[in-house]
Amino acid sequence: MTKLLLLGDEAIAQAAIDAGLSGMYAYPGTPSTEIMEYIQSSNEASVRNIHREWSSNEKTAMEAALGMSYAGKRAMVAMKHVGLNVASDCFINSAITGVNGGMVVVSADDPSMHSSQNEQDSRFYGKFAMVPCFEPSNQQEAYDMIFDAFEASEKYKIPVLLRITTRLAHSRSSVILKRTIPEKKLCLPEDPLQYILLPAIARKKYKTLLATYEAIKFDIRISKYNSFKDGRKRDLGIIACGIAYNYLLENIEDIVDDIPILKISSYPFHKDLIKDIAHRCKEILILEEGYPVVEEGIRGILDDGINIYGRLDGTVPRDGELNPAIVAKALGLPVNCGRDIPALVKMRPPSFCKGCGHADMFTSLAEAVKPFGAGRVFSDIGCYTLGAMPPYNAISSCVDMGASITMAIGAADAGLFPSIAVIGDSTFTHSGMTGMLDAVIKNSPITILISDNSTTGMTGGQKSQATGRIEQICKGIGVESEHLKIIIPLHKNHDENVRIMREEFEYKGVSVIISSRECIQTAKRRKSSETSND
Repeated sequence: MTKLLLLGDEAIAQAAIDAGLSGMYAYPGTPSTEIMEYIQSSNEASVRNIHREWSSNEKTAMEAALGMSYAGKRAMVAMKHVGLNVASDCFINSAITGVNGGMVVVSADDPSMHSSQNEQDSRFYGKFAMVPCFEPSNQQEAYDMIFDAFEASEKYKIPVLLRITTRLAHSRSSVILKRTIPEKKLCLPEDPLQYILLPAIARKKYKTLLATYEAIKFDIRISKYNSFKDGRKRDLGIIACGIAYNYLLENIEDIVDDIPILKISSYPFHKDLIKDIAHRCKEILILEEGYPVVEEGIRGILDDGINIYGRLDGTVPRDGELNPAIVAKALGLPVNCGRDIPALVKMRPPSFCKGCGHADMFTSLAEAVKPFGAGRVFSDIGCYTLGAMPPYNAISSCVDMGASITMAIGAADAGLFPSIAVIGDSTFTHSGMTGMLDAVIKNSPITILISDNSTTGMTGGQKSQATGRIEQICKGIGVESEHLKIIIPLHKNHDENVRIMREEFEYKGVSVIISSRECIQTAKRRKSSETSND
């Protein structure tokens, strides 16, 4: 028996390796990033030659995983919750095409928005696409679920969603490993029309999906993760989903035998589970991380006047992540907050790393745009979003990946001139290139400033698909060479960089400025590695 101390992300990655994975696909996004990184650093994955390269974005990752499944092998794709938005076209359609080799989609949600633009619950996507969804309550369960997810995927020819949240992804626990399963052999689909979603075919396959979604709730691979424990007292019954079950146990260790508890960690589930606990108890409290998915469903099942408490009535806060203190308050128990910790360090807003090229770029940008007035710089998602903070106060937007260029186009269409987009190198290849193509075709009067630090810096320095390719990509899309400028963001180049920016801002067509300087953190690691190798 092998036991390892693993993050939730690492437990999922190790499980995939042990379950016969052939291909891992992902785009970095907190809190899911470590899944791919673990597989990339795994000796076993290296020996078996498991595919484990980063994709340009979540959509391409999802589609590549589906292609691996088409060839009969097991594939996994991982992303954060907003990444599932990007991948949703393929994700939803893959439920209708079905799969060949087992396919698991991991979506890491970020309640409380620790590093995200919104709170979002991926369980809705599972229900919307009508695919089974696992929601582990601890690291061991996350590990075990991967095996069942692959088996269920292959049995029912359907992708399976695994939904985790930040605390599970980034906390450690001991995990007992299973015996490794060999990889599947290459095997093409028996039905040559399976992956062709022409309307006549899709209509038939959609009927199959509806029947499968109803049948799968009875499968032991799904249903075994939902369990009911009766209690001596019947005043209050509790339904706890995923990691909320752990928070519940922390609060009721001394009275756990008194309370009827329904643990839900897989979907769909049969409504009799709900009716069973409801018939035993006078009131129901629902604890779930994220949206009131179960709570809304239960209010449709139970129509006998029973009181239901949860996020919808305010017993549990509607926003933010759960924690043991919130659960204690919902149970009417004393909230143990521990001792007050003295404020030894004054809170400081986030800032660029010392020596960051983004900082020098924004210093030049702030001066260059000053004569034109504020509200003209549309930014994107990455480290450079810190350009919104003092002393720069330089950007006016941060909406979704790639939106800087297309929002600048729209603002220019409205008459705003100059209209400027700031986007990072990794975000540019993720979803900025198509916006640039729109700009070139329309000859929009915008300036696109690509802040190239040769990495995906915000998530820890993963490989950027854009490294060494941005200039050629821009030319290939159609940017005119005379309005494609490269600057080095250093203090000594400040005056020259300001001059170049102002000149391009004045141009009434598409201009691109590539601000190119390696990320200070990856540069440090690279130089340290080179020194140690010497």
